[in-house]
Amino acid sequence: MKTLPPFAFNIALFAGIAFQNPFLVLYFQSLGFTGAQIGLLAGIGPVITLLAVPLWTGLADARHRHKLVMSAALLMGAVSVAALGFFDSFVPILAAVILLAICFSPVTSFADSATMFMLAARKEMYGRVRLGGTFGYAVAASLAGLVVQNYGLKFAFWGCALIWFIALILSQKLNYSPVRVSGSTVAGMRDLLANRRWLLFLAIAFVGGFGFSAMANYFLPLMKQVGANESTMGIALTIGTVAEVPIFFFGNTLLRRLKPSGLLMLAVVMTAVRMLLYVVSTAPEFVLFSQLLNGFTFPAMWLAGVAYADQHAPAGKSASAQGMFGTMVFGVGPAVGGFIGGPLLESIGARGLYLVFTIVVLATLALVAFLQKRLPPEKNPAAEMTAQ
Repeated sequence: MKTLPPFAFNIALFAGIAFQNPFLVLYFQSLGFTGAQIGLLAGIGPVITLLAVPLWTGLADARHRHKLVMSAALLMGAVSVAALGFFDSFVPILAAVILLAICFSPVTSFADSATMFMLAARKEMYGRVRLGGTFGYAVAASLAGLVVQNYGLKFAFWGCALIWFIALILSQKLNYSPVRVSGSTVAGMRDLLANRRWLLFLAIAFVGGFGFSAMANYFLPLMKQVGANESTMGIALTIGTVAEVPIFFFGNTLLRRLKPSGLLMLAVVMTAVRMLLYVVSTAPEFVLFSQLLNGFTFPAMWLAGVAYADQHAPAGKSASAQGMFGTMVFGVGPAVGGFIGGPLLESIGARGLYLVFTIVVLATLALVAFLQKRLPPEKNPAAEMTAQ
């Protein structure tokens, strides 16, 4: 089956992510880094992503060697994440984080490109192929918690490196189509940025990425603050990941009923609700319960944002629109959240951090909703997505 190679690759890719990403801030804390240092380490990766992804993808497009470039990125990503476990001072850790961001940033883009090409006329199956990543993350998250509890944080990074080597082997079964680069990308971006509704959409994407960074980078420090051990942390990550399954599986139905704009607003509101539950959490069991909301946060936001960007992109500019959306969610939003999160974590703790992030998200949503009501009706009501 053509869907099996990308499905298996997603399992390994996200299993590796489960071994390293949630434990980064805990590792930085264990090394005694200051809040400012943690903020820099958490925020610099998304900034580098903004620059690295176009360079990697441009190289692959120019040479038509997507598989080779992706293999090199995966290999160097595995080496850089393994290096984290061998250092305990700030400067070499910073260097490893920078190298990891440079190398790993294009991997998911290449994987998605290959998946869509291999699906051919069955592109609507993308969400179900992406479930491989959900399953891989869910299983690996619990295993990673046990590994860290029994052997220490460094083994999480070494486990990630090993799993990504497996992903490198699996990636050789992915196939790519030559990318046709448009010569008028700048004009398409200018058209998008002249659209006030699109700017408000980007504002929601930014605040969604901002909230996502809080849950990605500072969730385990919160669990540590409420008294959870490492195995409980792994269980919490697994619960959150399993909660993604129905959203990915029934995404078309949600989009048909709520439309992309409605689902996007719901997802960001639920992000704020989830963070507010973290604020009032006093025991690990309460945090475990709140993890059930995860499916309605990032997964719903990603499905809605991709659909909205596709429907509102100028003719022939879908890639530019998707790139701008992804930049806000994975680049600008997480960068801002990362840089301010470290000092907040040091000064007011994890629950205080989540309170600040909740206020920012809700205030931004209120402002966007106010501005949207002042805009004239859309000229093309069909721009809202109906499920395919």
